[in-house]
Amino acid sequence: MAQYAVLVYADDSAHAPDATAADTASCDQHADELAAADSMLTAYALTPREMATSLRAGSVTKGPFIDSQQVVAGFYVIEAPDLDAALAIAGTNPVLREGGGVGVRPVHSGGVVERVGA
Repeated sequence: MAQYAVLVYADDSAHAPDATAADTASCDQHADELAAADSMLTAYALTPREMATSLRAGSVTKGPFIDSQQVVAGFYVIEAPDLDAALAIAGTNPVLREGGGVGVRPVHSGGVVERVGA
């Protein structure tokens, strides 16, 4: 089956170091549902934008790489038979009801990359 990355866009991440279970409840419930359906392979929540550090040629700055109202708050990888099925799965993400969005992209390659010289 094909793999798809689902990028979650929101005003910020709910997963601050001091986040409570109530803060992340909708995210956790969605993850539990995808795991129960054997759709999700892996998921990562990112910390809030204030914790980001961005690099450009010759400079390091605090904050996200792109100055935008919404940022990538997290991402997960799902398996689906085709793009339509992946879109249906991604369409259940609660961020869509909470004013955010998701982007779905086919994963080009998977697996762990072995370090050169390791």
